[in-house]
Amino acid sequence: MSQADDLLLVTRVVLFNDKRAFDSLVVKYQSAIRRFFMQLTLGNRELSDDLSQEAFIKAYLHITSFRGAARFSTWLYRISYNVFYDHTKKTNLETGMNLAELHTGYEHDPSDTIHKNMDIYDSLKILRNEEKTAVLLFYMEDMTHEKIAHIMSCPLGTVKSYILRGKEKLATHFKNSGYERSI
Repeated sequence: MSQADDLLLVTRVVLFNDKRAFDSLVVKYQSAIRRFFMQLTLGNRELSDDLSQEAFIKAYLHITSFRGAARFSTWLYRISYNVFYDHTKKTNLETGMNLAELHTGYEHDPSDTIHKNMDIYDSLKILRNEEKTAVLLFYMEDMTHEKIAHIMSCPLGTVKSYILRGKEKLATHFKNSGYERSI
């Protein structure tokens, strides 16, 4: 599906309250949004699923605010980022825990292939939320700096700084953990 297809589906939802059209959007984007939350929550599947569901509910409830200035996917990632940000703020206020502490109670499934060689989620704990979000959107979701700036509502230079600092922190972490880059 293209951007034009997304606009057609959004139009059907807005004008005719076509739930099937919204279902098509959910099917198209649910894997990417769940993966994004999975990375942000450092592998917590339950929390990722809950946040994904909340993001799609908010998208449905506020779909009339979509103006088409950006791609639908960018708009949806912005909602998802806000859902994660709000959850993190709420969790920190209610429990005084940060996301890294929340992660410590989560047990990884040893059969997961992502955990066989190195636990990337543990590595992501060293990044600030903004750095982690920018790095994940850039490297894992293959988004441009401009799209990330729009999603995170921050200047382009700030996004570039987040990515650079995040990359430097991860490189240092990997080097200190014995993962030397072989040339």
